[in-house]
Amino acid sequence: MISDCMSGYYKLCLTSFDNFTMPAGQYLLGFDLGSSSVKVALVDAESGKLVSSAHSPDHEMEISSPQVGWAEQDPTVWWKHAVLASRKVLQSFNVDSASVQAIGISYQMHGLVAVDAANNVLRPSIIWCDNRAIQIGDEALAILGEHYCQEHLLNSPGNFTASKLRWVKENQPDLYKKIDKFMLPGDYIAMRLTGEVGTTLSGLSEGIFWDFKNQCVSKKLLDHYEIDEALIPEIVPTFGFQGKLSKEASEELGLPQGIEVCYRSGDQPNNAFSLNALNPGEVAAAAGTSGVIYGVADKPTADKYSRVNTFAHVNHTNDEQRLGILLCVNGTGIMNSWLRRNWSGGLEMTYENLNELASSVSIGSGGIRVLPFGNGAERMLCNLEVGASFHGINLNRHSAAHMSRAVQEGIVFSLGYGFEILHELGVNPSIIRAGSANMFLSVIFCEAFSNITNVRLELFNTDGSQGAARGAGVGKGIYSSMKKAFAGLNCIREFSPDKNKQEQYREAFADWKNILAHQLSKK
Repeated sequence: MISDCMSGYYKLCLTSFDNFTMPAGQYLLGFDLGSSSVKVALVDAESGKLVSSAHSPDHEMEISSPQVGWAEQDPTVWWKHAVLASRKVLQSFNVDSASVQAIGISYQMHGLVAVDAANNVLRPSIIWCDNRAIQIGDEALAILGEHYCQEHLLNSPGNFTASKLRWVKENQPDLYKKIDKFMLPGDYIAMRLTGEVGTTLSGLSEGIFWDFKNQCVSKKLLDHYEIDEALIPEIVPTFGFQGKLSKEASEELGLPQGIEVCYRSGDQPNNAFSLNALNPGEVAAAAGTSGVIYGVADKPTADKYSRVNTFAHVNHTNDEQRLGILLCVNGTGIMNSWLRRNWSGGLEMTYENLNELASSVSIGSGGIRVLPFGNGAERMLCNLEVGASFHGINLNRHSAAHMSRAVQEGIVFSLGYGFEILHELGVNPSIIRAGSANMFLSVIFCEAFSNITNVRLELFNTDGSQGAARGAGVGKGIYSSMKKAFAGLNCIREFSPDKNKQEQYREAFADWKNILAHQLSKK
């Protein structure tokens, strides 16, 4: 069932708003660095409304895979597309660039960028879906102990940034000796904007460098990996001053020198922030290249198998804990993208075409089941690589329409499978919020998602780049209240579970889980 709804607001005091006056003509710029593209948004600070947005490149950025299970990208390419998208935004709307008051950054999580003392990139970034450091992380878990990792780090060291840095130390020792600082992808964009190298507590948390129990960098993990603490950049606030736009960056972007960078967050905490999900019990979802369900909690929550992971949320402090419990499925939008590129036989196929095809087929896709796990090892599946696969195809019966729907249902089933894990950890929302973007543009996808999770889904007029822009406004102190920061945020569509359809979805989901169990038994 579909209906309009209005968003609620939740009070959160992150900065002082005393004696506040909103100057006229203020704009906020948000960068959202994904693995597919860089999106930039210009938001009117007073109304909270999107003024202009653009992304670059037009097609997905290349992910290099020199060996099976590896995934790398050149950070300088990220910056190139950040510049191109930013110039598109500024040229598409007649706004005085001098009225841009602050810049915010959202970025793909868990990547590793290494620079020398002159801030030169030493190697391609090892990005989030790269699997090479899994064994290193597993060995660290065994040596440090599961109890210690859950109590202090909340996750196993797994395939996160710290383990990737250890991989470089073991396998590229000469290069490792040249590293002056390591960074997360968003830290690199901030460095290109300001010339300053820094990171955030939330960033260190997502890299598994942060000890939540002792509220400091995890010296025990650094000692185990033999990583010098001097490689960690200065910690800057998630909301607040992080540096000023340098002369070089201002010339490239076409913006005045000196604009402040005032917000930085990994894409999933930022997605939750962009949806005003800041308080315990609130849950956000995203379905871009990967798919995520992200719940906010006020106390440490650890899964003993590290199938889901817990990180510091954007508003986390030592005094008031706000933690994000993150379920991630690597192969969501990228699975749909693969189908679009390869099923059309060279014809131009759009996502709208795929959605139209999918809507012509009934629930269950005529018996076709799709496992969408073709984008690296899945943490939800205990770091196993199951691969993407199609099951039950009848060559005399099934068509492109069946395949289109089966892919969308398979993606939803994978998220539903992970949602059951979140239930085990006490995440039981009545509402899940998502931006009206990517896979959530499909009615079929949204309907299936609501019915499989048995939760009302609310779609909002926002995305990661707009969230980054609003975060910059909070960090700059532009808003008189958090409510003002989300003034332009509205729920534009709602999907509720439909009892008349749920039985069909659940039958297909049960069949899907049996197929997954069979595939896992082979590993």
